[in-house]
Amino acid sequence: MTHTTPSSSYRMIWRWHFYAGLFCVPFILWLATTGSIYLFKPQIEAWLDRDVDHLVIDGPRASAEAQVQAALAAVPGARFAAYELPATPQSAARVIVSLAEGTGREKIRVYVDPQRLTVLKQVNEEDRLMRIIFRLLGELLIGDPGSYLVELAASWAIVMLLTGLYLWWPRNAKGLAGVLYPRLGQTGRVFWRDLHSVIGLWVSVFALFLLLSGLPWAKFWGSNLRALRQIGSDTVVKQDWSTGREKPGADAMAAGSEHTGHHHGAAAASTASYELAALDRIVATVAPLSLAPPVLIAPPARTGAAWTAKSDAQNRPLRVNLTLDGETGAITKREDFAQRALLDRIIGTGVAAHEGQLFGWANQALGVSTALGLITLSVSALVMWTKRRPVGVLGAPKKLGPARLAPALIGLIAVFGVLLPMLGISLLLVLLIERLVLSRVPRLRDFLGLAIAAG
Repeated sequence: MTHTTPSSSYRMIWRWHFYAGLFCVPFILWLATTGSIYLFKPQIEAWLDRDVDHLVIDGPRASAEAQVQAALAAVPGARFAAYELPATPQSAARVIVSLAEGTGREKIRVYVDPQRLTVLKQVNEEDRLMRIIFRLLGELLIGDPGSYLVELAASWAIVMLLTGLYLWWPRNAKGLAGVLYPRLGQTGRVFWRDLHSVIGLWVSVFALFLLLSGLPWAKFWGSNLRALRQIGSDTVVKQDWSTGREKPGADAMAAGSEHTGHHHGAAAASTASYELAALDRIVATVAPLSLAPPVLIAPPARTGAAWTAKSDAQNRPLRVNLTLDGETGAITKREDFAQRALLDRIIGTGVAAHEGQLFGWANQALGVSTALGLITLSVSALVMWTKRRPVGVLGAPKKLGPARLAPALIGLIAVFGVLLPMLGISLLLVLLIERLVLSRVPRLRDFLGLAIAAG
């Protein structure tokens, strides 16, 4: 009978922590950096638009209809997609116009002087700085394949954090030093180990929240969630966030901070018939409501449909969707965040916190602190790895013998494999490749540390 030592299971978990970290560290450094920048989206965009938000307005503003007409005249072949209510009396009008697909400029944001009707600048929506940062963060600028990679890394980062907490658990500790706070007076391996384990402890809860709250955006996980919600539903499930590299307007009223197009604008470009003069009636109704900015007004998606307006605030619990009658400007339907499905409210609140907008500066500070903690965690892991790695091998903890997993742990792994499909699929592939290939090639087996250590 094979004897299973008490430490063999511990060593196995340590090995999975090591492999997960080796794969995840580059992604964690990338996501922590780009994510920290994205936390300050409102401030960065305000700074970038400072030249068009401090205009000298010394006369009456032109009508919203005239502002849109000026924007359309500046972009030949464009059609009206959406109008953004000016944030201040000194702000330029923002008009989003739509071009036919295939031109490379599907959505253009046109800034118009609201008094003189001069076009101040034009920006391709996909070329806006924070849109680029968002795509760097969520898809590595390579579309859906990048989204799959980020989701895979996020899934394994969850494994890394959970196994790290297991390894941190004090078994023979004497005092709190090195457990709840690092021994900064130490040097060498002890210093880096303390830094890694203690920061890992304090940052893990917040990091797990960021990883889990980001999953609805991921192509594979988010698409499966939508498909599950569609089961048994007689209508198309609409959600207020994108999944992967969706085309703008994939969901109705989904023109959020990560969605810069408008379903109604895209459709209106080819099928809808409406009176642009209705925009001024809509503005007169919506402006006094003081909805959380930015507030977007869009024409009907099809002939006979209504106008729509929405607060597109990053603090999603403040969002409001309105349906309006173009003939009278009257509101025919209002949907506040509290009226949405429970799952949408949970995800929306998580997304707002994820983006650092749920509770102001404190939310941003917490996000940056978590990102810095993850960066420190990654750097300390790399330093420890280089210090302990023997020459010529990867440096993974060696096997001490076959590890017999408790039924509860097996069940936990199965649950995570189902809830995080990319993790489950990749875990099965890794185990299969290790069993059939890597463990059978002596050079690879020795390099990866797959051989059972003697004694």
